[in-house]
Amino acid sequence: MIKEIIINSSATQTRVAITEDGNLIDFFVDYPENRRMVGDIYLGKVARVLPGIKAAFVDIGMKHDAFLHFSDIGERTKDFQALAGEDLDIEIEENEKKSSKETPPIKEQTEMINGVPKLKKGQDIIIQITKEPVNNKGVRVTSSVSLPGRFCVLLPFDDKIGISKKIYDFKERRRLRTIARSILPQNCGLIIRTVAKNQSEEALSEDLKYLKKTWEEIEAAVKSEEPPSLLYQDLNTTSSVIRDLFSADVSKVFIDSKKLFKQIKSYVSLVHPQLAEKIEHYKSQRPIFETFKIEEQIKTLIGRKVPLKSGGYLIIEHTEAMVVIDVNSGRYAANKEQELNSLKTDLEASREIARQLRLRDIGGLIVIDFIDLEDEKNRKKVFDELKKEFRRDRAKVSVLPMSDFGLVEITRQRIRQNISQAMNEVCPHCEGTGLLTKKSHVLYDIEEWLKKYKRQRQGRSLILKCNPTLAMKMREGKFSYILKAQFKNLMRIKVSEDPNLNISQFRFIVAKTKKDVTEDI
Repeated sequence: MIKEIIINSSATQTRVAITEDGNLIDFFVDYPENRRMVGDIYLGKVARVLPGIKAAFVDIGMKHDAFLHFSDIGERTKDFQALAGEDLDIEIEENEKKSSKETPPIKEQTEMINGVPKLKKGQDIIIQITKEPVNNKGVRVTSSVSLPGRFCVLLPFDDKIGISKKIYDFKERRRLRTIARSILPQNCGLIIRTVAKNQSEEALSEDLKYLKKTWEEIEAAVKSEEPPSLLYQDLNTTSSVIRDLFSADVSKVFIDSKKLFKQIKSYVSLVHPQLAEKIEHYKSQRPIFETFKIEEQIKTLIGRKVPLKSGGYLIIEHTEAMVVIDVNSGRYAANKEQELNSLKTDLEASREIARQLRLRDIGGLIVIDFIDLEDEKNRKKVFDELKKEFRRDRAKVSVLPMSDFGLVEITRQRIRQNISQAMNEVCPHCEGTGLLTKKSHVLYDIEEWLKKYKRQRQGRSLILKCNPTLAMKMREGKFSYILKAQFKNLMRIKVSEDPNLNISQFRFIVAKTKKDVTEDI
């Protein structure tokens, strides 16, 4: 299998694609105006404490206060994969070195009473972002701070040593655990990452030395800064992908930007010299994503319809509460037996759904409506196929067995906005519904408004502001709608086009006073 990382950089965005044998398996977009925030560390101030929902809101200087659940306060290890950029799946053991009882560098340390944190309004607290804002929700944060490096993750004020379970060799695990114990700083914990396999003690020690220096700078900043303030900014999306996902199984890294090529080459040469020769500067005039046939694969990430090779297709719909995926067989009928046809389509759909969720970075609750299967064994085959495919996913995924209605419920860890939210904006006309009000219905609303206005007799001359498309409809014909409305209501109505209004909106202005009276009626 040939695994490659292709990076396309432009003035407006940087796109990173990861392929296996030419098939897109991961896709990231880095926008200057919407930078990656996961991993950033802030000195915040507690704005509100709500025991009823077991959470606090912390002011970190953003539009919405950060959400801090009580379960994210104190010792946490299971969410570090979100900060480190991979599903670490770690095995934790107690550190033999006793953690010192130094007070964390915050102006008022958080105490625990019966397992509940003693937080109060106005308290200073160090927090780290674990999930980016989605729609009108602010960022989610944790007080269990961690600093991810190339080979390990430093856990300040912790007393644990963790080894990635993706390192299967027992002797290698024991070797890495021994190294971790020998290099572990006082009052800290450490997680050894998957890419640390077969690395020397010197390489791990250098990585840890850099992380420790970073933490010392954060501690110094806490003493001089006033909340809310940013203490540490993690790497951007492109750099974090290279740090977390560029390993020995990657055949090549192609970069079309000379500046970015030099930066990444320099970084990799420093932290992992053996991999530096795999980085190549793409110099062709042809767009890099076209050369590697990635552009055509990206187009399927935006559309709601995803074709399957057998002739079936998926329909992916985003709602406020969940994502709904419908599996359709299309024209596929390779066998006269319906159950067998349905099973083959569902199995193919399972593989494509797992791939699409990774590519689109869809998180939260996902409900899949598979083609109905009568045989319980066949339902289990689809369930097992889903579980097998999700093992490749770096996000945490939980899958429930198929119900009698052919529905499968999935929860997938949400860390950042999905690709659809990142690449698209809500349409100002339909406001995200995909539907527009019929012009005839809007004309009816205008007619009803004029009837009410006529009864109040507030003036005889009005200006009607509306969308240009609606204005064109009202002017159609020899006896246009607007002409009929003037005669019927004995008024003078001047139509004014306003492209900022969507097709279902209109505003009435009194010509003499220039007063907007739309809401007065």
